[in-house]
Amino acid sequence: MTAEPLDLLHCGDTRRIASYLVETDDGLALFDCGPTSCLPALHEALGTRGVELGDVKHLLLSHIHLDHAGAAGSLVREHPALTVHVSEVGAPHIVDPSRLEASARRLYGDAFDELWGLLEPVPQENVRVVGDRVVGLACFPATGHASHQVSYHHEDGTLYNGDAAGVRIAPGRFVFAPTPPPEIDLDAWERTIDEIERRSPRRLAIVHFGVFDDVERHLEALRATLRSWADRVGHGMDEPTFVAAARADVATSDPDDADAYDRAAPYWHCYLGLERYWRKRLEAIGAETGG
Repeated sequence: MTAEPLDLLHCGDTRRIASYLVETDDGLALFDCGPTSCLPALHEALGTRGVELGDVKHLLLSHIHLDHAGAAGSLVREHPALTVHVSEVGAPHIVDPSRLEASARRLYGDAFDELWGLLEPVPQENVRVVGDRVVGLACFPATGHASHQVSYHHEDGTLYNGDAAGVRIAPGRFVFAPTPPPEIDLDAWERTIDEIERRSPRRLAIVHFGVFDDVERHLEALRATLRSWADRVGHGMDEPTFVAAARADVATSDPDDADAYDRAAPYWHCYLGLERYWRKRLEAIGAETGG
């Protein structure tokens, strides 16, 4: 089975959020599932491939952010035999998503329900904490975007990663790291990029959005943009200036898709996460020095 995105048509947009159908040693799996608001599109996309939800045995979650895992509980309610694989840190938050929902509602306000839909719990008995291998796929920590994120490396060379390899809207070439609050760790993200390079995947299956086989160039571009955008905020750039600069970066490479990138991973989210990262760094230094 060739990796190709299942377009979840988030808020009616194409190329915004993807899920992937994966062949494993124990039957079919979904890699990430998107939010509950996208369930009709997910069912339709599976149907075009001759698959029903009941044919899927496993849900492989990269991390628990709602654009990647929000529908997990609703899928298990529809398909009670579905096994959900998630990191040890993420597992409690899909069993009891109340804190996750409260945090997201603070960020998205009145737009929450339209964007993400219902957030249902996953029964504990359906949850499996990932190890080094998951139904035949190598699994490893991929932190930086989130402390609980993991990636899955298929034997065919496809690396299924949530946001570890960044945002790139096919067929575009620009790559950036989505850095929303509250867990951004720039050093950890650099180590994750190093680890992906060490594993030498043949292609990257990216949730936002598409499959890419120019892996070396892609990761170099991701690293460069991560450093550039982090430096801008670290040197005091304000939010409106950052958003304009980020949009201009994308437009230089992919002039028709600056809005598509913004919808997939809003530039203002990236600013907020980086601003918080640097602010917390300064607070920690001040605490250590008594300043």
